[in-house]
Amino acid sequence: MAEKTKKRETKKVEKTSTKKTAEKSTTTKSESKKIGMLSDLSSVNKLRLLYELQIIDSNIDNIKTIRGELPLEVQDLEDEIIGFDTRVKNLVQEIKEIDGNVNKRKANVETSKNLIKKYEEQQKNVRNNREFDSLSKELEYQTLEIELNEKIIKELGVKIKDKKREIEATRAMVADKKIALEEKKQELNEITSETANDEKELIGRSNEIKNLIEPRLLTAYNKIRHNARNGLAVVTVKRDACGGCFNKIPPQRQLDIKMSKKVIVCEYCGRILVDSDFANE
Repeated sequence: MAEKTKKRETKKVEKTSTKKTAEKSTTTKSESKKIGMLSDLSSVNKLRLLYELQIIDSNIDNIKTIRGELPLEVQDLEDEIIGFDTRVKNLVQEIKEIDGNVNKRKANVETSKNLIKKYEEQQKNVRNNREFDSLSKELEYQTLEIELNEKIIKELGVKIKDKKREIEATRAMVADKKIALEEKKQELNEITSETANDEKELIGRSNEIKNLIEPRLLTAYNKIRHNARNGLAVVTVKRDACGGCFNKIPPQRQLDIKMSKKVIVCEYCGRILVDSDFANE
């Protein structure tokens, strides 16, 4: 009985393993088939897709340019407000600590005054000059303690006033920054709402085209685009020159570009070159 159960379990494990292997094999074949289909695209179609992707990505860049520095300005203002709020909290905490020191100094003054009264009473009942001199020194010391503590209390009071003025000035700056932040946010929201749908559609189309381009070409496109100052990775030939760096292109190379039989890059800037007719399609 045990042997039959063991055989059933072994067959079950083998069946599951076979199923997983088959699924993995199907996925691998599907991915390979996709890569193969992308590779089978003609050179001219690959170049057309790259050029169309460039046009779409350039339009997305233009939308971001319209927004300009507003997102960064909004972020900077938010960071400044957080910084000012932190400064106010720190100043309030410092005032509390100074107040605690002031109260401590005031308590010291009261203690010294009580000791002076005590020593003055004791002086009335001294038995010799030695005791009188000792009490006189104590009275002098406590008087100096009162003067010192009162001086420090005065200095601390000035510090508290300065910090309170700083808090008021900081809060006024926060109020101004918040007004500026609201204006910038409103401006950004208006621009974003106007372009949001267009941007969404363009990004969707960009992703669709990227799925049609083989990974090797897409990686090269992204790398060139990242390194290019204006974000142009694919350009047309204009007036016998590269549309990106404007360096002259030899006639034979122009002919090769026009035939669109392979991907050709500018020998000066590394951008992918396509025939000017692509722009008219």
